[in-house]
Amino acid sequence: ELLASDKFASPRSSAAAASQLHTRKPCPRVYQLANMAELEPLDTLFLVVLGIFVFFMQAGFAMLEAGAVRAKNTKNILLKNVLDACIGAFVWWAWGYGLAYGSGPDPNPFIGTADVSSETQGGQGFLSIAWTGSQEHPVGYDFASWFFSYGFAAASSTVVSGAVAERTQLSSYLVYTVFITGWIYPLIAHWVWAPAGWLSAFNPNKDDAVLGGCIDFAGSGVVHLTGGVAGLVGSAIIGARRGRYGPDGGVVEMPGHSTVLQVLGTFILWVGWYGFNPGSTLTISTDGDAQTMARVVMTTTLSAAASGTTTVIIDRLIGSRMWDVPMVCNGVLIGLVSITAGCAVISPWYAYIIGMLSGAFFFGSSKLVKHKLRVDDPLDAFAVHGVGGLWGMLATGLFGDPDYTRVYYGWVAEGSQAEDKYSGSFFGGTHVLGAAVVAVITIIAWTAFWASIVFGVLKVSGVLRVSNDVEDAGMDVSKHGGAMYVDSAMPASSKFAPRTMSE
Repeated sequence: ELLASDKFASPRSSAAAASQLHTRKPCPRVYQLANMAELEPLDTLFLVVLGIFVFFMQAGFAMLEAGAVRAKNTKNILLKNVLDACIGAFVWWAWGYGLAYGSGPDPNPFIGTADVSSETQGGQGFLSIAWTGSQEHPVGYDFASWFFSYGFAAASSTVVSGAVAERTQLSSYLVYTVFITGWIYPLIAHWVWAPAGWLSAFNPNKDDAVLGGCIDFAGSGVVHLTGGVAGLVGSAIIGARRGRYGPDGGVVEMPGHSTVLQVLGTFILWVGWYGFNPGSTLTISTDGDAQTMARVVMTTTLSAAASGTTTVIIDRLIGSRMWDVPMVCNGVLIGLVSITAGCAVISPWYAYIIGMLSGAFFFGSSKLVKHKLRVDDPLDAFAVHGVGGLWGMLATGLFGDPDYTRVYYGWVAEGSQAEDKYSGSFFGGTHVLGAAVVAVITIIAWTAFWASIVFGVLKVSGVLRVSNDVEDAGMDVSKHGGAMYVDSAMPASSKFAPRTMSE
């Protein structure tokens, strides 16, 4: 009854969705409470705590990106990561959350809408109107839901910063951050996660969602594929860093300046994923929540571990022929991205297989983008997030366990199951993979279209890329008051180089 109420329903769930991910056997301990309302604060606390884990991923992105760029651009990339969090918070509060999860009197399958009745005065997530005073949720779940989903929106935007690092003007960065957080991402989130979305498995009306809805539990497609595609488009339009490709067309390696920061960032992101994926149950008090969360922790861990191991071994055998640290870091990350869509509906042994294949996909796609497409992506953002997100969606359609997928959908009545076709393809199903394919194509097309417009306009306007002098000297000394490290070298010919008294 609590979940069925509009005030308590989470943005990614229908009345039944959060409680139907039960497993084949009940919990060994069943706690009977006379008043179920006593459990409501636990859900708010759960979402806030796991939301903090998700938000802390911003620190992981900052460390990873700072370590992967050259020393002369460290301050610049750190500033952009901090501003991601700051700007993202405003945009998500003002209109992003409303576009993603708003559901007015007549819910729209394409975009979130406001309820402009006199009672709510335009609430439903826009500027948090109607969330305070007499209409405030008794345990603050509205605020907790906003905070948790804010971390997801910020993550999608942050992915792009790595792809266009070391040559993008700060002003243009702010523009595309607002556009991604405030337009591209929210609508995709609405399609896949809002109860009214046309791709949503949480849609209570089976016929209103394509093939019953797409299973993307924590955002392989919604968050990571979106960010990865936007990053690839932006990187292609802005062009490669100066000196990235030599006169003969060969790739000139530009290694990051700190392996320590890259490893630290990877571990922080890995820890943050234990908020990202398990937290996507959105509640902890209803039947099956704890079991789902625990299973998600295991599948997430196994996929990351398998992918990291596979990636570094492949690179050792046929790539750099070294035990490359950044390579294993990226392998771990694509393993995390790839399991994010299906972490709640895939068994542990299949999670390990998905992770192993993720490592191979990363190695191949990284080489393809760098050497064949000749797109300069300093963080391998597309190979990690774009390819990982795509594979994660398809892997869910292939490996989705019918014990979990057939009770996942919001239109399935409690105590019943969907037909066999709502299973992974390796279990004889068709619709889970079919919906995933539709979602992947739609996300790629939508993101590529709008990202092309935004980055194209910025380039034509002359504000997308820094000047050659600034790029050569490094943005720290030219834009941020000096080098990050006291021993950072600067070409003496640079106009930003310090002058002696005689000069």
